[in-house]
Amino acid sequence: MAQTFDVVGKSTPKLDGLNKVMGRTRYLHDLELPRLLHGKILRTRLPHARIVRLDVSRARVLPGVRAVLTAEDVEQRPIGFAKDQLALKRGKVRCIRDEVAAVAAETAEIAEEALTLIDVDYEALPAVFDPLEALEPGAPLVHEELGTNRHHLRYRFAYGDVDGAFAEAAVAVEDTYRLSFVTPACLGTMVAIADWDPAGNVTMWTTTQVPFLYQRDLGEALGVGGDRVRVLQPPVGGNFGRGLDVYPIDVIAALLARAARRPVKIEFDRVEEFIACPTREPCAIRLRTAADRDGRLLAREAHVTIDSGAYTSWGSTTPYVMLSTVAGLYRVPNVRFDTTIVYTNNPYSGSMRGYGNPESTFAVESQMDDLADRLGIDRLELRRLNASKPGDVNPQGFVLTSFAMRECLDATAEEIAKDAPPPVPGWKRGVGYAGMFHVGGGARIYRSDGCGAIVKLDDFGKVTLITGASEIGQGSETVLAMIVAETLGVPLERVDVINSDTSVRPWDVGTHASRTTFVAGNAARLAADKVRTQLLEMAAAQFDEPAAALGVQGGWVFVKRDPPRRLQYEAVARAGHFRGGGRVLVAEAFYDPPTTMLDKDFQGNVSAAYTSAFQAALVDVDPDTGRVAVRRIVSAHDVGRALNPAAAEGQVHGGIHMGLGYALSEKLVVAEGQVLTQTFMDYAVFKADDMPEIVVRLVESIDAEGPFGAKGLGESGVIPVAAAVRNAIKDAIGVPFSELPITPERVRASLEARRS
Repeated sequence: MAQTFDVVGKSTPKLDGLNKVMGRTRYLHDLELPRLLHGKILRTRLPHARIVRLDVSRARVLPGVRAVLTAEDVEQRPIGFAKDQLALKRGKVRCIRDEVAAVAAETAEIAEEALTLIDVDYEALPAVFDPLEALEPGAPLVHEELGTNRHHLRYRFAYGDVDGAFAEAAVAVEDTYRLSFVTPACLGTMVAIADWDPAGNVTMWTTTQVPFLYQRDLGEALGVGGDRVRVLQPPVGGNFGRGLDVYPIDVIAALLARAARRPVKIEFDRVEEFIACPTREPCAIRLRTAADRDGRLLAREAHVTIDSGAYTSWGSTTPYVMLSTVAGLYRVPNVRFDTTIVYTNNPYSGSMRGYGNPESTFAVESQMDDLADRLGIDRLELRRLNASKPGDVNPQGFVLTSFAMRECLDATAEEIAKDAPPPVPGWKRGVGYAGMFHVGGGARIYRSDGCGAIVKLDDFGKVTLITGASEIGQGSETVLAMIVAETLGVPLERVDVINSDTSVRPWDVGTHASRTTFVAGNAARLAADKVRTQLLEMAAAQFDEPAAALGVQGGWVFVKRDPPRRLQYEAVARAGHFRGGGRVLVAEAFYDPPTTMLDKDFQGNVSAAYTSAFQAALVDVDPDTGRVAVRRIVSAHDVGRALNPAAAEGQVHGGIHMGLGYALSEKLVVAEGQVLTQTFMDYAVFKADDMPEIVVRLVESIDAEGPFGAKGLGESGVIPVAAAVRNAIKDAIGVPFSELPITPERVRASLEARRS
């Protein structure tokens, strides 16, 4: 008999949804503090230059200016993933994002005017913008002290006999796939507020996704301990991975506030966001795939070249996930993977939704279609033949427990064939497919992948979950409240979630890798279960029954063998508090998944669960103009159990929107180190009118380790989209594409080349 739930599995509006649609939510941009100053940052106009003279004297005497800082005015410590930059640059600049001075003033307008009064003379230096050219002898060095532009990060993996497999293969295909800069395009730009107290403690209001790691790293950058940094997280107007690092904006806000002895707020305008916000990394993926005559995959070999830009942030570490896709998307017995990561004078990249997986999935799934053509095998049958299944252990040692890859494939194929809209006369129609493999139960990239939770039940029946997990718009507060309500047996509306202050909340490694539902959800479930036990122990004396004979459901504590004998749960709690020897109903839990970090050979079971998805894209292509119209996207996802089906579907919709932009229109144009796309007039995100019909199927595999069987979903929607659209375009017009975005100009040029 199927398990039934009161709260879990039912579509539930987001707890913060009403305030957001009514305009009541106060984002960090809306926050004002007493005596607040406004900060502005002066950036270089040259991608590579020596700072010859920096004169801030005129800015310092402008009425209303309260602090002006350069690298010469402050003691700094390196920041970022590889600690290879300072917040305020000293000596030279390495990309146009580089910060050379900062101002705090009474108003943003005065601060902006002060920037115009700062005089900087530069000696332009030879620059390098192509990663392969940066490796040539005599190329300008971005970091002279390193003696090379080749990054020390390198991801190398080998499993099985790759060369032997290619030698024996009936068919091998090879191509190079090129992916460009794209930006998260969050509605809320980057912003930070800093305020120091007289004792030397700093409070930071920030949009970070990793508050406790941020607390530690910012403390190190400022030369104080992390215990002297308090992190507050107001509602976030979008992040998509942007908030994983400590950036110069954070450090500069704190330095200005310390110098001015007043709180300082720095917020990017839209142009600055396009220039200074971390992006998805540009890369080239050279991929080879081998198969036997029946279509069984024999080997994959990949080499990824990444433009790291001038410094190292999380974009340079995305091969960690790219490798997982190359080795784990379908059964592949022999795998080789290598990387070349290079410093250039381009802007540096950060983490962005999917974290390398949309890039590698585009390569792998494009090649699966091309392989099917070479073999003369139906492209869906080729995928079914090689699909992974529960019980598999892939070359990296990832153990697949619940895993519904084939079910997702079949659901997608079934749905895309239903009631197709009529094609546009004269246009070519195509259908494309792509699968996805991703972590669904956290990802142990740190020694701990854990999250803490505290659950408290008060006299009035109010349940408070204090969680380490960060809400960044994905709806985690709602699903965590649902888990607590279901575990405790209380109505959902009686549960509050608190998660915005590192001084109160328990530790968590951060919001990334689609981990919050699984990891934070398990922590919340464990803490709530302890409170449930306490409640029943308290009720035992009131019922004169053993605790094991009692249950709690729907807000009532009752005797299992005689359900009409019952009390409201808050009455039980209140009576227990107001008696001699009473107790507080509160419990804590910390959940760290049963996983391992990758070893030096990049092997290890990094996630407690893995998930799959399949997407199908139905497109029409105008052969005269090259325009691509996506008419329908079908997306089937292995979710373990859908705790909040409406929210899960919403996550997929958002991912598809982002993926369609990646596939067809979005490109942050960077030329000679300069960012040329600086507004939404020329950076083409998909608009509402551009969106196709979307059909989402949630496939439930019920994971044994997940909370109520659930797995992570946050990134899955975006990952296969570009590959599915590319394969649909190829199906329509017979032209394969290996570079994104696939713009009308590219489609038209390819068709004209075929005709000539």
